Amino acid sequence: MELSVLLLLALLMGLLVLLFRGHPKAHGHLPPGPHPLPYLGNLLQMNRKGLVKSILQLREKYGDVFTVYLGPRPVVMLCGADTIQEALVDQAEAFSGRGPIASMDAVFQGYGLSFANGERWKVLRRFTLATMRDFGMGKRSLEERIQEEAQCLVEELRKSRGGLVDPLFLFQSATANIICSTVFGKRFDYKDHQFLRLLDLIYQTFEHMSSFSSQVFELYSSILKHFPGTHREIYKNLQEIITFIGHSVEKHHETLDPSAPRDFIDAYLLRMEKDKSDPHTEFHLQNLILTSLSLFFAGTETTSTTLRYGFLFLLKHPHVTERVHKEIEQVIGTHHQPALDHRTKMPYTEAVMCEIQRFSDLAPIGVPHVVTKDTHFRGFIIPKNTEIYPILSTALHDPHHFENPDTFNPDHFLDAMGALKRSEAFMPFSIGKRICLGEGIARAELFLFFTTILQNFSISSPVAPEDIDLTPQKMGLSRIPPTYQVCFLPRTVE
Repeated sequence: MELSVLLLLALLMGLLVLLFRGHPKAHGHLPPGPHPLPYLGNLLQMNRKGLVKSILQLREKYGDVFTVYLGPRPVVMLCGADTIQEALVDQAEAFSGRGPIASMDAVFQGYGLSFANGERWKVLRRFTLATMRDFGMGKRSLEERIQEEAQCLVEELRKSRGGLVDPLFLFQSATANIICSTVFGKRFDYKDHQFLRLLDLIYQTFEHMSSFSSQVFELYSSILKHFPGTHREIYKNLQEIITFIGHSVEKHHETLDPSAPRDFIDAYLLRMEKDKSDPHTEFHLQNLILTSLSLFFAGTETTSTTLRYGFLFLLKHPHVTERVHKEIEQVIGTHHQPALDHRTKMPYTEAVMCEIQRFSDLAPIGVPHVVTKDTHFRGFIIPKNTEIYPILSTALHDPHHFENPDTFNPDHFLDAMGALKRSEAFMPFSIGKRICLGEGIARAELFLFFTTILQNFSISSPVAPEDIDLTPQKMGLSRIPPTYQVCFLPRTVE
């Protein structure tokens, strides 16, 4: 069904609701914002280019803390690095709840690490952090896994013989294999049909979640869920991935050796067995499957998308690529494998990695939070369970912290002496209690994949640098980079 028809149906239903009730009154003392209409909320004040554009425009009028009614419900927007820091760090517990994403609700229903709240979330997070941190002891370390996968990726790129390549699925395959080796205990061949199907499902879902129709669904899900739309495609895609995870769990259960757990699933199954007599345990099959889905989805798409954006930025700014090549030659050389120990000796490359994450701005509105209690914040009273959007884009582009924030410039992260400079506004993984659990893995992957590829290849594009378009395909919950092709040209070893 066309989006325009769905919008018309939502509006008609809204008008019917108006006949019976007015707009629900929020308790507390919410921050100011545009006056909402009953049921429709602030729909009429929204920019047709999407939620992000709308929020940035409203910020100009209402400041860094304001309320927007997304359909019938109020959502408090937090803008700017200092505001987000004050909420998510200084009042971390109060702002630690996870808010809903309407298109995902039918799948997760409050289970699994990403969308759990309260004690369930705390228990799952503690277990997952400990398991991910400890895993690989006595076997291959995480660094060794990434180094091995980086070499596999290099071999795949060599097969292109310097021809044009769309890096989408190659980057997806490499990053997915890191999380697969940790969660499922195996990596997949880049030509494995089932693996490629899973990657395609993840990519489709990521795109659907960032579409304009999904943003509309976020406003009127109670009505639109009864009609066809991208939300049903998201549900279908994730159910297919869940089926794969379920089969993997069954195989793990059949071959489990309690004395030698192989991966995250094994560790979880052992905990399930330990807690089987506890009727209130959170270690059950539903949380296992949905936590594995969260790890697989997040561990694949965000890092691979950052890689895609990163190489596009390097094509756009060849002088940056040249400096990275020089630093790789000086610190690592051509015969040694890049390692995490090299990071401290490569401030420019590290600054480039940070700037790629800042400028790509993959999660512009962050992931929704809710306040866990009535919360006093900057003179307002935000009622318990009110949704909060920390607009990470406004931190990553905060002019008080980054000079010329709309320009790609690694110098944003270098001091006058050329040393790496950290910034409190740099929060691509969010901050506070809900900071991305995989931040350390992602940072390690980005450094090792980038340096290994650039150690072995020069890159070129059929498009002149000044003509390369960075405009995202879609921008909603995530920012989807444009498709492009790149040549990976083997570097001569002297």
